[in-house]
Amino acid sequence: MILREVIAALAGKEEPVRAVCAGAFWTAVTSRHTGLATTCRPDAPLEDPHAFPVSDAGRLLEKNAGELAAYALSPDTLSASLGVAAINSLLEPDESRCSERGAFEVLAERGRGRDVAVVGHFPFVDRLRPLVRNLWVIEKRLRPGDLPESEAARVLPRCQVVCLSGTTLINHTLEGLLACCRGATIVLTGPSSLFTPVLFDHGIDVVCGTRVIDAAEVFRFVSQAASFRQIHGHGVRLLAMAGGPWPRV
Repeated sequence: MILREVIAALAGKEEPVRAVCAGAFWTAVTSRHTGLATTCRPDAPLEDPHAFPVSDAGRLLEKNAGELAAYALSPDTLSASLGVAAINSLLEPDESRCSERGAFEVLAERGRGRDVAVVGHFPFVDRLRPLVRNLWVIEKRLRPGDLPESEAARVLPRCQVVCLSGTTLINHTLEGLLACCRGATIVLTGPSSLFTPVLFDHGIDVVCGTRVIDAAEVFRFVSQAASFRQIHGHGVRLLAMAGGPWPRV
């Protein structure tokens, strides 16, 4: 799994976990830095309502960042959310590869006049649609015009640009989706995305994610059930890291 490679390459895994907050929409973990991930609750109720999906809940601050990062491998998506946030708390993006832009700017630049698929109904899809030749949106929770997940294997191979949500790291669908992409430019986006060069070794071209620059402000919003659009502008910085040179525009 890609996540196993990411965890193996992490530096500073002995760093103590200093703060954890699993909010309604976002999960934040502080170790060396503060990392974010989508809070992904199970789609179906637990078979046993008295089960404990997150191991050692209430004692996570007794762990080091490497131990919590290993939660990313869990089949339980709530535990995996904590693990991905912990991984993000240890990562240091290579600023020489980075540009302060969001996924919309990257997709508008690289997808103009081309066939594009977006896995996840992001707020920017309506702005992106008139700029590209064809746009397919694949979504688990369908909105008008979206395609179901079952269409990914049919649609992705015909696209020159594919945008994948960082939550695919949490629900462990990333590898399967990457296998459907044939020579496409691949953008991974969202606060769950990981600023690690390991992803470039697996065909991802650009990682669009979030750096926390004010942990106290972010924890204030996350703990009060803020969506990312509410957090935007409050202690976070949008950043894009490319596996190769940025194209001239």
